[in-house]
Amino acid sequence: MKYNRRNFLKNATLLSGAVAALPAAAHEASGALASGYSLSRPKRFNMSGYAAPKIDKVRIGFIGLGMRGPGAVNRMSRIEGVEIKALCDKDPSRAAKAQSILEKAGLPKAKEYSGDEGWKDMVANEELDLVYICTPWHLHTPMSVFAMKHGKHVACEVPIAITLDECWELVETSEATKKHCMMLENCCYDFFEMLTLNMARNGLFGEIVHAEGAYIHDLLDLNFDKDGYADMWRLRMNATHNGNLYPTHGLGPIAQCLNINRGDKMDYLVSMSTNDFMMGKTAEEKAKEDTFYQEFVGKPFRGNMNTTLIHTAKGKTMMVQHDVTSPRPYSRIHLVSGTKGVASKWPSPQRIAFGHSWLKEDEMKALTDQYTPPLIKHVGEVAKQVGGHGGMDFIMDWRLIDCLRNGLPLDQDVYDGALWSSIFPLSEMSVKKRSRSLDIPDFTRGAWQTNKPVDLTLEGGATTGVRK
Repeated sequence: MKYNRRNFLKNATLLSGAVAALPAAAHEASGALASGYSLSRPKRFNMSGYAAPKIDKVRIGFIGLGMRGPGAVNRMSRIEGVEIKALCDKDPSRAAKAQSILEKAGLPKAKEYSGDEGWKDMVANEELDLVYICTPWHLHTPMSVFAMKHGKHVACEVPIAITLDECWELVETSEATKKHCMMLENCCYDFFEMLTLNMARNGLFGEIVHAEGAYIHDLLDLNFDKDGYADMWRLRMNATHNGNLYPTHGLGPIAQCLNINRGDKMDYLVSMSTNDFMMGKTAEEKAKEDTFYQEFVGKPFRGNMNTTLIHTAKGKTMMVQHDVTSPRPYSRIHLVSGTKGVASKWPSPQRIAFGHSWLKEDEMKALTDQYTPPLIKHVGEVAKQVGGHGGMDFIMDWRLIDCLRNGLPLDQDVYDGALWSSIFPLSEMSVKKRSRSLDIPDFTRGAWQTNKPVDLTLEGGATTGVRK
C-alpha cells in the first residue's frame, strides 16, 4: 500500500486521542463513576471495637410484631437483665397479642404503640436502651437512624439497608451518636458456622483463599400468600429489584472467617442473574383465579438465581448466591476453603476435610469437642431449648444483651451490617450493567487494616443469666 503522509498524520491524531481517552474511559467504567455512588466519606469515629458504657438492665422497645417480632420478644423474655418496656406494630392487635408472651413469662405488661407513626412515638417518648426492629426491609434504615438520634442502641433485622446511601447514613449516624447499630445476622451464631470460624481462627484450614455462602430457600408460595408478608411487601421487592436481595445469611459467616473489615476488605464484585422463569408465570396463573394478583402481572421479577463473586483486597474470593423461587432443598452452602483444609455445611451432612477425603464421624466429633467456641459451650444447650432456628437466634440475643450489660464491643458492628447489606444494591447495579465489575465501598475508611477480629472468648462477660 502506498504511503500517504496526510492520512498517516490524520490516523495518528485519532489514535493519540483514543489513547488519551483510555484512562478516562477506564475510570468511567469503574463502579463509583458509572453508578454515581460514594466509595468513601469523612470519618468521625471508629465504632469497630467500641465499648459503650455498661447497662445493668437493658430496657427494650420492639418495632414489628408480625413474622419475626413475636419470636424475638419470647427469646428476650428468657434473658435476665432485660426489661421489655414497649411493644409496637402498625396493627394494634399484634401488639396486644405480644403481651401474652410477657404474661406467660410472668413479666410486667409493656406499653403498646400502634399505627403508621407509632414507632416514632415509642422511640421519642420511652426511656429505652435498645430498639429491636423486625419490620419490612425499607423501614430498617429510617427506624434505625431515628432510634440512634434519640439516644438508643439499635438491633435490626436483615438486611439493615437496601441502598448505598442508607448504608452510609447508618455508618455516619452510629459514629456521630456513638450508639451501637447491630444487624441481627443470626446465621453468624449457627453451631457449625461458629465452629468453622473458631477453626479458621486457629489456623486449621491454613490461609483461607475462597468461601461460599447462599440463601437458597423456596419461598415462592409464601411470597404469594395473602396472609404471609404484610401488604405483600416482600413480593413487591421481588418484583422491583433484580440482584441478590438477601445476601447476609450466607455472606455474614464467611465474611467473619475471612476477617472482612478486620484485616481484609471486600474490593470489587461482579454479579449475574438468570431470567425469571417462575414468579411472572405464578402471578399470571393466580390472577386468572383472583383479581387481587392482577397488579403483579407483567412485573419484571428478579431472576431465579443470582450469583455474585467478590474479590478482596488480599486476593481472596467469595461466592454468594440467592434463589428463593426454585424448588430446591434449603441451603446456605457455607463453604470455607484454605491451603490446609475445607469445611462445608450444605449439602448435608456438614463435613470437614484436610485432604482428599472427608473426616469420619468420630474424627468430626473430636474436632467439634475441641474447637466449639466458648459462647456455644456456655449457652448452646439452653439455646436449643428456647429455640429460634435451632438455637442460633437465642445465642445471638443473649450475646447482644451480655455485651451491652458488660460494656463489651458487639460481635457485629455498623460497618458489618452496612457492608453485608450493600451487596443488595451493588449486585443489582452490576446485573443491570451486564455483570460489570463494581468497586465496593470501604465503610471503615481504612480502619479494616487495624481493626481486631471478632472476639470468640467470653472474657469480661458471661454474667447474664437465663430465666427458666
